[in-house]
Amino acid sequence: MRRAGQVVAEMHEAIRAAIRPGVTTASLDAIGRAVLARRGATSNFLGYHGYPAVICASVNDEVVHGIPGDRILDDGDVISVDCGAIVQGWHGDAAFTVGVGSIDASTRRLIDLADASLEAGIATLMPEGRLGDYGAVVSGMVDAAGCASAEGFTGHGIGRAMHEAPAVPNEARAGTGPRLRVGNVLALEPMICAGSGEVMILDDGWTAVTVDGSRAVHVEHTVAVTEDGPEILTRP
Repeated sequence: MRRAGQVVAEMHEAIRAAIRPGVTTASLDAIGRAVLARRGATSNFLGYHGYPAVICASVNDEVVHGIPGDRILDDGDVISVDCGAIVQGWHGDAAFTVGVGSIDASTRRLIDLADASLEAGIATLMPEGRLGDYGAVVSGMVDAAGCASAEGFTGHGIGRAMHEAPAVPNEARAGTGPRLRVGNVLALEPMICAGSGEVMILDDGWTAVTVDGSRAVHVEHTVAVTEDGPEILTRP
């Protein structure tokens, strides 16, 4: 899983470097495919329940699962990129959000909130801790900022499959949920909306957007619980 995670980290680095006004989301997908091919890995997104790409590219009010295509990124947009890799049957999965060109202060604060909430949530993954501790930390930060977690979406366990038990809610009470054990691996993914957390799915059957049209961000890491605490497998 460390090897799969490092392929995902390389995909992130290559795609992040290419994001600028004027590029299409399809071109970012092509970069992800090239990294997978170069590393001899396969995509856990492509073909998943019919999904047609190796990345999700979600722009502005798109929360998650945006399908890459001929959409051209504009200055001031915000884009979340989610992707994964399989190496010898083991999975990695991670997402990042960045601004395109120059972004306004409110968008920057939203991105910073997502990054900070993920880091704080990761720190709760200690042996013998409770899964709810993660959601309590994330929801506390999101609520304090006057934002909302996307309704109906959670993180997940990951290993021999991309999505395994347990679900990992971004809203929970501390001290609740399953007890964490050494060797557990979880994909933690705050999905934060600037306005309401209510979302709807577009006619493509995949893209989740905010109902009120507010901007949304999505960040994610695959994290292992070790004897020494959390180890982020999808960080370079």
